[in-house]
Amino acid sequence: MSLLFTDARLIDPVSGTETRGDLRVADGVISPPGPAEQVIDCRGRCLAPGIVDWGVKVGEPGERHKESFRTAGRAAAAGGVTTMVCRPDTRPPIDAPESLEQARSHAAESLVRVFHQAALTRGRAGKEMAEIGFLRDAGAVAFTDGVRVTRDTKVLSRCLTYARSLGALVVGHPQDPGLSAGACITSGKFASLRGLPGVSPLAERMGLERDLALVEATGARWHADQITTAAALPALARARAAGLDVTAGTSIHHLTLNVLDVADYRTFFKLTPPLRTEEDRLSIVAALAEGAIDVIGSFHTPQDEESKRLPFEVAAPGAVGLQTLLPAAMRLVHAGHLTLPMLWRALSLNPARRLGLEGGTLAEGAPADLVLFDPDAPFVLDRWTLESKSKNTPFDGARMEGRVIGTWVGGRRVFDREAARLGT
Repeated sequence: MSLLFTDARLIDPVSGTETRGDLRVADGVISPPGPAEQVIDCRGRCLAPGIVDWGVKVGEPGERHKESFRTAGRAAAAGGVTTMVCRPDTRPPIDAPESLEQARSHAAESLVRVFHQAALTRGRAGKEMAEIGFLRDAGAVAFTDGVRVTRDTKVLSRCLTYARSLGALVVGHPQDPGLSAGACITSGKFASLRGLPGVSPLAERMGLERDLALVEATGARWHADQITTAAALPALARARAAGLDVTAGTSIHHLTLNVLDVADYRTFFKLTPPLRTEEDRLSIVAALAEGAIDVIGSFHTPQDEESKRLPFEVAAPGAVGLQTLLPAAMRLVHAGHLTLPMLWRALSLNPARRLGLEGGTLAEGAPADLVLFDPDAPFVLDRWTLESKSKNTPFDGARMEGRVIGTWVGGRRVFDREAARLGT
């Protein structure tokens, strides 16, 4: 069915503009102006490319009780996410073409597009390179061991060298594993007052410096999954100035929360890496506005109640974020840090470009992956209304602004708030 969106605030991250106008969709792609079978009156609300969320954890295989592709897809659609780029930290991990094919078959249940990253080393153990070539041929869009940092520099160097020969993208987690071992909070006065083992922000800088040195030596394409401290930014700037093929991301939680939100051991705020100081948060927000940080992700990490209802030090880290990514990101707009086009470069255009995916743009011929939202609609988040199986969100009870009205994937509506239906 051809669609015509009328009276929309069109958010174009490519041109960096926000204009009032119409948009036509035909045959699943954005099309030239013309007649349409269905007209959707946007009533002055925002229409933007669907979000490309890079770094999503889904519990299949092994932890379906925490999240399935079906429930993750519903949460994504309700949050304006039209593409999930999933992590390989499943049980067992995605480190062979067979496990990747299994994950892809399960992902067919999702309402939104799903792409997969594969493990960089076998079992994510950091000892032996995974079958990068075969995995790339099978559809892996990037390679990462996630938060399991490869300690053996020689192994990592071999992986980067081989990845470069294939043109494959490697995703690193900048962290010194020795300094961060056993830590659950950023070190400082607050951590000391709470009696919790802390990790210095220096661990992120040291891990980043090592990885960038190897990237310089091998010429590999490389992306830092989460830069969260001011101390890491100079090394990133030097790498870019030297012409290295390096990009960086950060999480929405580190952009909108700080270490004090942990308060009285609130485990929904326990993340990896841990929440940082307010000074660090503001530095990362500024880096995002300047373009030094390229990508914002939810780093959706579902955990069941049993793994979160534990003492802070032993509780599982992570938070769900597919459905809260957009309203949380609107805090950056309402605070005056970013414009909507700037925000959508980091949420949609940049991750799509870096991963070689279609989307992230309103240009003619692009896939009609779209989100219609009201950036100013206020609400109080109730975690039990989230579509995810797991409800571990730090925003439970928070006052937020930004409501998704509808989501389309390839011109097909997968979320309709006004009709209160999914998959129609």
